[in-house]
Amino acid sequence: MKHFHILSHIISLLTPLALIGLALRILLTPLFYTIEYNMPYFPEDTYGFTKQDRLKYAPYAVDYLINNEDISYLGDLTFEDGSPLYNETELSHMQDVKEVITGSLTAWYITLAILLILLILFYKNNNLTEYLIALQRGGWWMIGLALSLAFIAGAGILLNPDIFWTFFSGFHAIFFEGDSWLFYYSDTLIRLFPIRFWQDAVIAIAIIALGGGLSLALGLKRFTE
Repeated sequence: MKHFHILSHIISLLTPLALIGLALRILLTPLFYTIEYNMPYFPEDTYGFTKQDRLKYAPYAVDYLINNEDISYLGDLTFEDGSPLYNETELSHMQDVKEVITGSLTAWYITLAILLILLILFYKNNNLTEYLIALQRGGWWMIGLALSLAFIAGAGILLNPDIFWTFFSGFHAIFFEGDSWLFYYSDTLIRLFPIRFWQDAVIAIAIIALGGGLSLALGLKRFTE
């Protein structure tokens, strides 16, 4: 039926969103930053943060993005000398980031709900094979997208930093106003999350999404032939 054909392509389009959302949610756990800070190549903070300092302060920033607290959760944090951990510009940016993360996770939950509803619909209409074919097609699309992301981040590390910076700044231009996301190297956000952190974050998202894409593209093959 024609409408099932259209719905199957919607499933394929939603599949990469579901996998990227999964990768994002994994990165918003202690797992990623704990591994990242323990990497031997991770750059030292020239202003004095040790690995232990980063592991002490980073959880607050990540937790804020997914909890129900207001900005005072970060604004009340201080260094040992009593000075604020974050300045007003950093706090304003973190509020913006929280809005983006909240919206992204909400979109992910909606995507999963739609995929579940469509699964039930296809199953009840004896079209489960077509649903699996749509997932498989979405898996192939995810593979292409994940490899592109990995190339951008990898090329930025190994070949030319401008390659990743162009992608990184373009991404921020979509979600944030002006230069509100740019900070001094002495600011806490940069000291906790330097550019290498974000390069590796993109690679991690690509790897997780690639794994999901391969699982769907190849793992469902025997059910769709």
